[in-house]
Amino acid sequence: MPVQINGADLQEFCRSWARPVLLLDVREPWEAQLASLQVPGVRSQLMPMGQVPAQFETLEASQPIVCYCHHGVRSLQVVAFLQRAGFESVYNLAGGIDAWSTEVDPAVPRY
Repeated sequence: MPVQINGADLQEFCRSWARPVLLLDVREPWEAQLASLQVPGVRSQLMPMGQVPAQFETLEASQPIVCYCHHGVRSLQVVAFLQRAGFESVYNLAGGIDAWSTEVDPAVPRY
């Protein structure tokens, strides 16, 4: 069952892990150019949803991963896929970057 992380809790969630958390952006490159999610000290990686089946093995299965997209639907599907592939610490950013923009950082453009 996918676990949801609220945008307001994301920074604290990332600090709570002994290992670095990866923010996995599963949007398309054009979307990432429009708006990006930045959490100080947390690495982000762009891997569009359509590329995940071919590239997920480049990710560390033991690393905590928070997936996000525009509204949280694609990333929820990626979380379920990664869980089926054996990833244990994978989470979905509820509401995606749109919710991040409205609830946490209004400087992030909405599209």
